[in-house]
Amino acid sequence: MGKDENGRRPNGRPDFEAPILEIEEKVAELKRFATSASVDLSEQIEHLSRKGEELTRAIFSRLTPWQRVQLARHPDRPQVMDLLELMATDFIELHGDRAFRDDPSIVTGLCRLDGQKCLIVGHRKGKGTKERLACNFGCAHPEGYRKAIVKMRLAEKLDIPIVTFVDTPGAYPGVGAEERGQAFIIAESLREMAALTVPIVCVIIGEGGSGGAIGIGVGDRILMMEHAYYSVISPEGCAAILWRDAQYAARAAEALKLTAQDLLRLDVIDEIVPEPLGGAHRNPEETARVLKETILK
Repeated sequence: MGKDENGRRPNGRPDFEAPILEIEEKVAELKRFATSASVDLSEQIEHLSRKGEELTRAIFSRLTPWQRVQLARHPDRPQVMDLLELMATDFIELHGDRAFRDDPSIVTGLCRLDGQKCLIVGHRKGKGTKERLACNFGCAHPEGYRKAIVKMRLAEKLDIPIVTFVDTPGAYPGVGAEERGQAFIIAESLREMAALTVPIVCVIIGEGGSGGAIGIGVGDRILMMEHAYYSVISPEGCAAILWRDAQYAARAAEALKLTAQDLLRLDVIDEIVPEPLGGAHRNPEETARVLKETILK
C-alpha cells in the first residue's frame, strides 16, 4: 500500500507502524494455524512476539515530532467518549448554549471519577463518516464554546471541579462561525476559565490545535498525553505559510516544538501522561486507567 509525501497511508495510519503490524499479523497467523492444525507453536509465537515488542520499543524510542503528530491523529486513537466510557460512571450529557443551537463537536456533562463528581468538557471528533460530519471533525463553532462556558458556570455554582479534554485541529474558521463571533467567544472562554474558582484540570489527549484548543485549555493543571501535540498552528498550516507548500509539514513540526516533551521543558504543560507501548490506540483500557489516576491525583 502506498503512502503520501508525509509518511501517511491511505487508511490514515502512519507508515512507521507498518513493520510492527506485519509482525503482529504473522503472530496471529501462527496462532490460527496452531489452533486449526492442533500443533504446538508456542516457542515460535513467543519468539516472534518478543521480536515485535523489541521492534516497537526501538521505533518509539526515536519518534520524530511529525511522527508524534501522526499518532495524535491516528484513526484508532481513543477519543473523549471512548475514555469516558472506560473511566467515568453516571455520565449525564448536557446540551445547548441557550442562544443558537447544540454543537456536537463539544461534549459537556456531569459524571463521577471513582466517586468524585466533576464536569466534563471535551472536543468530540466523532467516528464514522456520518458522526464525523455531524461533529465537524472536532472543529467547534462559537455555540460549542458558548455551551462550554454555560456548563462551566454551572460547575462553579455546584462547586465541583472541571476536567477538559482537548482534541481538535482548531476551531471552525467558516464564514458563519466568524459572523457568530468565533474569535470573541474563544476570548470570552479564556477569560471565564481564568476567573472560575473551582479546580480545572485540562488534558490534551490528541490534537491541540491553535485557538480551538486553548478555548477549553485554561486550567490549574495542564496534562498532556505522551503522543499528543499542542501548537499555535498545525504543521501543514505552518509549512504553507513559511514555505508555501504543505509537504514541509515534518520540517514545520520540528520547528514548532509541539511535542509533550518539548512543552514540559518549556513549562507550557505541567505533566506528561505516559501511554502504553505503541501508543494509546494499542491499549485504550490501560490508557484510561493511567489517565484517570493522574487526573484524580
